[in-house]
Amino acid sequence: MQTIIQKYLANINWSITPEQLYEPIGYTLESGGKRIRPQLVLMGCALFDSDFKKALDAAIAVEIFHNFTLLHDDVMDHAEMRRNRPTVHTKWDENTAILSGDAMLIKAYRFLEKIEPEKLLKVLPIFSEMALQVCEGQQYDMNFENSEEIGEDEYFKMIRLKTAVLLAASLQIGAIIGNASTEDAHWLYEFGIAIGIAFQLRDDYLDVYGDPKIFGKKIGGDILCKKKSFLLVNALKTAKLWQKAELKEIINSDALPDDEKIAKVTAIYNTMEIPQLCEKFINNYMDKALTYLDKVNARFPKQPLIDLAIQLSGRKE
Repeated sequence: MQTIIQKYLANINWSITPEQLYEPIGYTLESGGKRIRPQLVLMGCALFDSDFKKALDAAIAVEIFHNFTLLHDDVMDHAEMRRNRPTVHTKWDENTAILSGDAMLIKAYRFLEKIEPEKLLKVLPIFSEMALQVCEGQQYDMNFENSEEIGEDEYFKMIRLKTAVLLAASLQIGAIIGNASTEDAHWLYEFGIAIGIAFQLRDDYLDVYGDPKIFGKKIGGDILCKKKSFLLVNALKTAKLWQKAELKEIINSDALPDDEKIAKVTAIYNTMEIPQLCEKFINNYMDKALTYLDKVNARFPKQPLIDLAIQLSGRKE
């Protein structure tokens, strides 16, 4: 499936005018990535139809939409690297990243238009609702950066919208194209929400504890941006008064060098066993995901989807 997706993307011609608009799109899409979301579209279809290629245009629409969000995220986060390459706003400029991202969103809908009309009537509202929810999640994420503390419920609402709904909608869209029942498409969506949350929890973890060569981004970016990650939310929630004061002082300091700030915050996380807590939540959401998947009456084996979910969550099994 990855090979099919990659070949399709490689054959899209972005060498068109105005090149200042389309060249950054080609640059973004050729940079690789795991192609998880389009693969989920195809896997959702493959559970119910052996000809999963009929979902390929929808899969490409999802991948282009996802990369559009990354262009804008990188501008908002002032990120310099993405997938071990300079971000679009770094290589070109912010205005280019914003406009090229806008064009990508429209192109995503153009690929969606290629779905057969009967299926498009069902898929389009799901895609549009997902796209809006992703924007809502990003806004919550931005709001939280200016909040001293947020609750755990608020955090999970944010990552559900920002991350999980895209994975869930990808599976649901694929299932619909594969002629799944409404009930089966629903449970597949719930499975996607659960693995999406587990995936974001792992991403929060890797932002602090990952290998930058593998992670593809600078370690500690969430700390420097004051993002309310699972690690920070729970550290502030469970910290003693002196720990909380120390953590806030470090996070809000403009005097500390970046590397020192990251090291000090990480040390506090380690003392409070926040990484272990994150691992526990990842496993809990994976268990939920597998329960939802059990309810899906698929025509073809579910094991490849289970294997991918375990890979995304980083669970050791």
